[in-house]
This record gives sequence, C-alpha cells and structure tokens, in this order.
Amino acid sequence: MALIDMVTEEIVKIPLESKDKPDVLRELVQILKDAGQIDDFDAVLEVIREREDKGSTGLEKGFAVPHAKTPAVCSLKLAIGIAPDGIDFDSLDKQPSKLFFLLVAAPDQSGPHVEALSEIAKLSRSNALCKALVNADNAAEVVELLKGE
Repeated sequence: MALIDMVTEEIVKIPLESKDKPDVLRELVQILKDAGQIDDFDAVLEVIREREDKGSTGLEKGFAVPHAKTPAVCSLKLAIGIAPDGIDFDSLDKQPSKLFFLLVAAPDQSGPHVEALSEIAKLSRSNALCKALVNADNAAEVVELLKGE
C-alpha cells in the first residue's frame, strides 16, 4: 500500500497544539489512537520515544519522521501533524520542524516501513509542496495536497 493511500483526514492534525518534542510525540500517537488505528497508546508511545532517544528523527527543511516498530500494530500506521510556527525537534539543520510524519510498523514488516520512509523523503524534496502543507488551513486540504502529488 502506498503512503498516499493511507492519508485520510482522521490521521492529520493541523495545527499541532504541542510546543516541544515530547508533547509532539504524544500528540502524534494520540492522533492514531483517536483514529482507531492503535489500541495500546502507551506501548506505541514508548517505542517511539525509545527510537527518538537513539537519535533525532528531525531531518532538514522542517521535516521530522518519528518512526518505530512494535508488536502493538499489525500493519503500517501513519499520523501527520503540522506545526506552522515550527517546533524544536533537534533537527539535523538545527531549524524548527513543521511537518511531522509518524510511522509505526510491525516488527516483521520492514518492506512497507522502508517504502513509506522513501516516499516521505521524496515529498520533502518538493519545496512547493512543503510550503503548501505548512500553509494548509485544515486536514482536508492536507489530504488533497498529498493525494495530488
């Protein structure tokens, strides 16, 4: 399944309410919980935090891709959060992150996980798309922008 096929309004939050990295992680996992994508909030949050402690998933150009694998899910899960003002996420370029793509995969499913990371990397190279996502007014607009790419 392509990443784009996973994007629905239920897994997109704009704007994020969080002001710091720990709260962003919690808020992104909560998006999955609220959308009925996960049952065990604590287990998912724990593996995401553990992965983040090993090294920041804050990339460059305002992108962050927190991700982890856990038996708490049976298939790839995605949550998207947008923080137009940016949040310090210990990114590689030391700039605030604005676009957050949380990925959670089952331990035995590395294929979809790697494919999704690759698709997100491609999205990050489109400056026009990134700017449009940050300036989107609502989840429906985010979905439309991503599916139009």
